[in-house]
Amino acid sequence: MNQPAASPASADRQRLALLIEAEAIQLGEFVELLAREEALLIAGEVEALVALCHDKNERYRRLQRLSDDRSLLLGRSGQPVSDAVIRAWLDGLPRVLARWDEVIGLAGAARERNALNGKLITERMAHNQAALSLLLSAADQPPLYDAEGNTRAIGGGRMLGSA
Repeated sequence: MNQPAASPASADRQRLALLIEAEAIQLGEFVELLAREEALLIAGEVEALVALCHDKNERYRRLQRLSDDRSLLLGRSGQPVSDAVIRAWLDGLPRVLARWDEVIGLAGAARERNALNGKLITERMAHNQAALSLLLSAADQPPLYDAEGNTRAIGGGRMLGSA
């Protein structure tokens, strides 16, 4: 059962507001980064994707720290981490509540973009695997040309063990 949110100290409310502001900024930048990742995946820009991966991981760690800080702040007061508790703490702070709504929306957008990028990666890997399999099967075929570049006849020779 949800317990009613205790009235937080002014410093705790201010700290929560600052965390939400920072999270909104970081999430906005993270969603933009995921959009760049999507464009690079579609374009097949592997080197740029490798460089982007470091930035993506660092931004993810920053977002995780902000979320952890928010959870610790609420946990110290004995409150569960929930939308209802956060809204209760931010009661009377409409700008911060609007920013919290933005955080929720950006988190959903990031989740959707990340899932789409995962699908693009899976599709690209399947395409690359199919191409690799085709190349490997072609490598098992006898060469069509000899060392001097002359064509070789394929088939038509005697089968081993035949008379």
